[in-house]
Order: sequence, then structure tokens, then C-alpha cells
Amino acid sequence: MKQELLHVIAGNVFAISDAQGDIEADPREPVGLFAYDTRFLSHWVLRINGERINALSRDDMTYFETRFFLVPGAASHYVDADVSIIRHRSIHDCVHEKITVLNHSPQPADFTIRMEMGSDFTDIAEIGHLRERAVEITADSANRQLMLRYQRQRFVRQTTVRSTVDADVDERGMTFRIRIPPEGKWETDLHVALTMGGADGQDIRDSLESHQRAVRTGMRESLADWMNQAPQLVAEREGLEEMYRGSLADLAALRYRPLSYDTRVPIAGLPWTMWLCGRHSIITCLETLAFTPQLAPATLRMLAFMQGGQLDDDLDEEPGKILAHLRYGESGAFGDRANALYYGAADTTPLFVVLLDEYERWSGDADLVRELRHPARMALDWIDEYGDLTGDGYVRYQRRNERHGAINQGWKDSPDGITSADDQQPAFPRATCELQGYAYDAKRRGARLAREFWGDPAYADRLEREAAALKDRFNRDFWLPRREYYALALDPYGEPVDALASNMGHLLWSGIVPPDRAEAVAEHLVGPRLFSGWGVRTFATGQRPYNPVGVHLGAVWPADNALIAAGLRRYRFDTQAATVAGSIFDLAQTLGGAVPEAIAGHERSLTKYPVQLPGAARPQAWSSGALLSLLATTLGLRPTGDNLLVNPAVPEGLGRLELLDVPGRWGHSDAYARDRTSESRHHARLR
Repeated sequence: MKQELLHVIAGNVFAISDAQGDIEADPREPVGLFAYDTRFLSHWVLRINGERINALSRDDMTYFETRFFLVPGAASHYVDADVSIIRHRSIHDCVHEKITVLNHSPQPADFTIRMEMGSDFTDIAEIGHLRERAVEITADSANRQLMLRYQRQRFVRQTTVRSTVDADVDERGMTFRIRIPPEGKWETDLHVALTMGGADGQDIRDSLESHQRAVRTGMRESLADWMNQAPQLVAEREGLEEMYRGSLADLAALRYRPLSYDTRVPIAGLPWTMWLCGRHSIITCLETLAFTPQLAPATLRMLAFMQGGQLDDDLDEEPGKILAHLRYGESGAFGDRANALYYGAADTTPLFVVLLDEYERWSGDADLVRELRHPARMALDWIDEYGDLTGDGYVRYQRRNERHGAINQGWKDSPDGITSADDQQPAFPRATCELQGYAYDAKRRGARLAREFWGDPAYADRLEREAAALKDRFNRDFWLPRREYYALALDPYGEPVDALASNMGHLLWSGIVPPDRAEAVAEHLVGPRLFSGWGVRTFATGQRPYNPVGVHLGAVWPADNALIAAGLRRYRFDTQAATVAGSIFDLAQTLGGAVPEAIAGHERSLTKYPVQLPGAARPQAWSSGALLSLLATTLGLRPTGDNLLVNPAVPEGLGRLELLDVPGRWGHSDAYARDRTSESRHHARLR
């Protein structure tokens, strides 16, 4: 079986190793120490007296810190081992690893400790098709350090490893020849500094050990503050509180600080998308407004700062368009594979307006709405000026960058993610159904912002008229009356793409569905073709392209289900919403640990266990956020003026729920609820 891979992570920087803590580059997996899309260590292997070491146990202390307890030799020798090793790894903007060797014998013992080191400075986008790079190596035994450096024009990446004790340093690592007294120990701290750009390197302090302690203490305090600022969940169902705290910790781990930007924003997920993605960041913020509202203003300001301002085919950039992703790897910097700054997403722009409005509803932060008036109006203008590619009033997409641009530019962005029931690929430009819902919602929300904060009632009236016209047009062209569901998309000629897919749930979330059609949509979403028992599938069974392990053709995504459940509650389908929420709670609790990006769409009655997809991110920001969103949906949390409305629809088996200190414009409020098998009682209390 494939060996377990372990990670430590702190936003910009993450390390993935084997169960012993060793790193050996895998041509297919992103194993190594990465920062800003570059692998700074591809080889990091510890040996004692020439032997590899084996794991006894591990202490995962926090998301940024872990300890490996190890012994040399084969498993049969564990009981008799006279020596053991502890590797204590912590990560921040750099990496620290303390190696402790313990002599358990009554005699002094001599050991040769060897740490093999190397870097290929691979861009994470190149995993699977690696290329050789010329790496300059400087071994400096006098200063106890090894420096690895790669440069391509002005693109510079450097790894500097320094030990706190003397070592023989060569181009392949460090060797420590030591004697340990009876029942004694030996220690060294290895400090791994990561440098970008043309600087000479980070300042490596003389007292690395005290610096390491200070960093760890600061990060622990930061994590404690993060957890304490969030509401406290008290749940009758065993394990739900643990899942909740785990999701909060995962969100803390996935906060990212872009270069030249002081505030941290949520990124997508480990390991393949450890960068700023506009879609993921916006959805994560929308999911977590009742829990971690501080993520939203930082995200909105960052995306406004990076908003498109010109036409650029290479970047798929257009005036007013909101960023798809921001990357710092070599392939992006030189356009080898994907642009570092890329705008190929059709959903981020309307969703930006949705988040701005929803954040104000929760927070009452009118100043931010006024501050971001111009970016928000540019985003609203983009919907009609650049989003409507055929002049029929629908938001469509077609990549400008034919070499590297994303083929599909909605949330189902895999190349085959948009297809008909009989597996016919529609022509471009494509208009997926959920994009129209987002545009409708953005216009209605923009109208509220214009009327209440921007002092422009005429603009508000115009946006409301446009939203109403879009709703009428959409319900005429996308509805399939014989099948009683909405088409997945329209091709450029107005012909519907007739697949039954989960995207319909986003239409309920946006409010574009008229009440007389909502019940049919809800029945499809929780019907046997779409609902697996572990959640709503992305693509219904009985259609030719259906594949339970296809990421957008049959898999189950917690983030997708969070929006679907919220949409069902919007239309008062409380039983169906509780069914969806309960299934995701079951999924998360059965798997344990971080909520995965997606699982296979197999029937729950068939597999009895959520089948994970090997390429799915875990942890993943909008999956961790989905668990929080589903809690808010279960409790029916909704800001109403300066009050918090609580209107629960609790899945059976959850029992009593209490969410204490929910932050918002009301200060802090408590919410209480029980499931239907318990006494029916719910209310909110202002604190």
C-alpha cells in the first residue's frame, strides 16, 4: 500500500513528508518543502549510522507543528533499541527542525548522524513532468550552513540550512559525529530559511533555538486568538464539536499572505492549490461570515486591488473582472505553463458583489461598502459589457488565452465538466446556469448598495429592472418543462445543454427560481439520481458521462452541498436541507480529520464508507467552510437589520445545538436549537 503522507502548513509554506519525517521527491506527488508555488527542499532524509529510521508514533501538535518519534533499524528491533530519535518540526515563514538523539544504554555511545539535503526548485505546476535545473550549491562547514540557489534571469529562489552545532557540511548535506553519555541526549536545531528574489537571504539569527521558541509561541497564541474569536459550539451529538474546531483550525492553517500584502486571506487547499483563488476565497468567506467574518474584508480588498483594468488575452483579463488566481511559481512568471496573474473565471466577478453585500448585512461595515464602491460598480458593469459575449443577456465564457487558458471558467472547471446528458460538448461561448443566478443576485444586491450607501437611486432602479428581466429570460430559456429541471448550460445558439446536475442548487441559493418551480428542483436534488446518501452528486446517474469518481461528473463536493442546503432553506424546503446537511455531517464524522474537497459519488448503501478521491485537496478551505456553513444553515442564522434571526431545521440525530457568541452588527448573540426527535425549542439571545 502507498505510504501515508504527512503535512505541516502555515499559509504560504507547507511541508509534505513520509511518516518518518523524510522527504524524497516523487515525480507524481507534491512531496517536499514548498513556498509560493516552489519546492525549496526535495530531499531531506535522516540516517543514523548509515541506517534509515522508522516511526514509532507521532504527535500532531498543531497544523504548523508535529513531532516524530523514531528508532533505527527494522520493526523487529524496536523493542531492543538502545537509541531513539525525536524530530520536532515547526513551520512559519521558514522551517525549524530540532533533532534529539537519546542514548538508552548504560554505556556511552558513538553515532554518526547524517541529514541528506537537496532541492530541485520545481514549480508545483510541473509535478508529473519535471525538468532539470542548474542549482548552485555552497557548503560552508565554518558557518555550519548549506546554501542551495537557483536563478533564471531575475527569478531567484534560495534555500539556506544552518545548524546550531558543528557539522561537516558537504554539497549533499550535513554529518554530525557525536558521543552521547549513558542515558544522555544530543540535540541540534536545523533552521531552513527560504529566500525569494534577488536578496542575499534572510537574517539567520545566532540564537536559532530561542527564535524558534518565540515563533512557535507567537503562532500558538495566534491560533488561540483565532479559535477564541469564533463562536463556541455546544453539541449533543458526539464528535460534532471536534469537527467544528477542526474546521476552524484548518481555516487558520489555510490563511495566506500574498507578497506585498499585510493581511492574510483564505487560499484553496493542500497540496495542489496553495495560492490565492478568487472563487475559493469568496465562497469560503460567504460560508464563514457567522464564524470568522474577519476573512471577508481582507479578501474583498485584495481582490479589488487586483481587479482587471485592461484587455489582455494572455491573462484573460478584462476591465472590472475579478481575479481567478495569483501564483508565484517559475512557470507562471515566464508563461511556460500558466500565467501567474490570471483572470479566466466568469463567476468571481458577480460573486465579489454578492460577498460585499452579504458582509455588510452581517457586519454593518458601511465604510467598506463605500470604500469599494468603484470596484463593485466595475464588477457590475463587467456582467453586461464583457460577460455578455453574444448579446443575449447571459454571462458566458470563452478563453482568450488558447494556449494555457482554462477551458471551463465556472466552478466546474475541469475540461469535461460541462457536457450534455449524452456526452456532447457544447460550443463556446458557454452560459452555465449558475452564472446567471450569480449575475441576478449581484444585480439585486448591487441595487441595495447603490440605494442605501452610494446615494444613487437611479442606478439602483436600473439594476433592479435588469435583474427582473434576467430572471424572466432565464426561466424561459433554461427551463426544460418535460423534465422539470434547469439545463446545465446554453450553447452560443441558445440550445440547452440538457444534463441534470447539482448546479441547480446554486439557482435556489441565488433566488432566481420562481416559487412554482422550486419544489421540482428540490425533489431532483434529493432524489435518487443526484443524492448519494453522502450528499448531492455533481452529475446525475443515468447519463452517459456519469462517473462516480469524476470530479465534476458524479463526485460529491461539500462546498457544493453547502450552497445547495442554503438554497433549499431559502425556499423553505427545510426537510430536504436537513437531509443534505446531515449527510455531509455524516461524511465528515465518518472520515475524521479535515473535510476533503470531494468524495466519490457511489451510493452510500453500496460502499458504507465515503470513498475519497486521490487528487482531492485535504484540508481545503471551502470544504472546511462548508461544515460551518451547514451549521449556520441548520440553525437558520440570518441577519435581519440589527438582529440575528434563528430559524432551525436540525437533521435527526443531531440533538441539541448551541452556538454561543455569534458575532455581527448586533454585537454577540447565542443560538439554540434541537432536532425534531427532541423537544422543539429555538431562540437567539443578545449578549
